[in-house]
Amino acid sequence: MPDIRHSPEAPPPAHTPAAPVLGRFSFGGNIGFAVAPLMVAVVVSTGGLRFSPLLAVPAVVGSALRLPVLRALERTTASGPGAPDARGTDDVVSFVRLSLAVVCRSVALVGLSTFVSLYARQRTGGGTAAGTTALFVLYLGGAAGTVPGSRPASRWDRVTVVLMSYLITVGAVAGTVFAPGSAIHPFIALTPIGLYVPFSLQVTLAQDYLPSHVGTAGGITLGPTVSIGGLAGPRIGSVADATPLQTTLTPLIPMPALSWLLYRACPSRPHRSISAPRCRPTAAPASAGTVRRTA
Repeated sequence: MPDIRHSPEAPPPAHTPAAPVLGRFSFGGNIGFAVAPLMVAVVVSTGGLRFSPLLAVPAVVGSALRLPVLRALERTTASGPGAPDARGTDDVVSFVRLSLAVVCRSVALVGLSTFVSLYARQRTGGGTAAGTTALFVLYLGGAAGTVPGSRPASRWDRVTVVLMSYLITVGAVAGTVFAPGSAIHPFIALTPIGLYVPFSLQVTLAQDYLPSHVGTAGGITLGPTVSIGGLAGPRIGSVADATPLQTTLTPLIPMPALSWLLYRACPSRPHRSISAPRCRPTAAPASAGTVRRTA
């Protein structure tokens, strides 16, 4: 029986429904990022660095809460039905384009996360509180951008939503770098929203581009391509030592623009095929005219 390839009767890509779940999952992580600067400020201002071991308490609590969830997932996996018979053609070129776009996103995010606190203090003339507020706003915007990302994708396709998000991010980063005084705060909040709206959509797109290597696609998209921006951190820091911070942050403006250019060549509906269910062979019924011979 022939395979079904995105005809009107064909089911949607298998990993598209995972985007809302992944968005909610990353929302919790970004809330942690947003609260962390406030916790550090409170702990250090209260008891100094000798109280810093208290910052390990949330990690211990989180690990304890995760254990029963992992056990429940193991039981569900062991008793659940097998995976459906689905296969597709890997689109390696589109996956590489997507990965490069995520790398550009990572460079912009890491660069801003590293210097936005110091830069906000310079632009606003404030002290440590101004820097902490800017960092809190940056990560709070990231949390705000994770959950809504999958909702526009239900109206438009995922690539269109990602393209719109990166275009908005170009203007937001430019505003962060060049806006005067306290006017940078709205742009600081808008920048992570534009960077995190595509987060869950990129992971599910990567898995759809490599349907025969779903784990690898998700691991690369969530792992190296996201953290590789940290490799650019020392280089950005060396530039910051030699130039004003505004000059240092200006090269971050074209990073989301490069992501936008790379995504323009990515298909919105990766080619996938769903194998028809296999029928077990059954014995043919005996015809009515068959006469049983006896000795």
